Amino acid sequence: MKRILAVSVFSIVSGLPIWAAQTLSGEISDSMCGASHAGMGAMGKDPKGCTTGCVKAGGKYVFVSNGKVYGIQNQDFGTLAANAGAKVQVTGDVDKDGKNITLTKIAPAGK
Repeated sequence: MKRILAVSVFSIVSGLPIWAAQTLSGEISDSMCGASHAGMGAMGKDPKGCTTGCVKAGGKYVFVSNGKVYGIQNQDFGTLAANAGAKVQVTGDVDKDGKNITLTKIAPAGK
């Protein structure tokens, strides 16, 4: 009986998606540059200006952590523009594929 209960509980828990918010460190960038602004010439020397310019040109905000680029699902999140090109810590829900994040908080890195 205990074995059946244990298997049942394990099956239920392992089948649930991971909904817990994650906190990651990285940088707010743009979909045109991704992890590196290097290919943008003089504009790439200023990550904030580069990110802002690329978003104005039709790019989307992305979050880059340890070289991995996450699409930001809620592009209208309040402080994205203010943190463009900045090193930050974000809290949010990463989708099951690990490719996108829905932000719930942005804070300066190290805070």
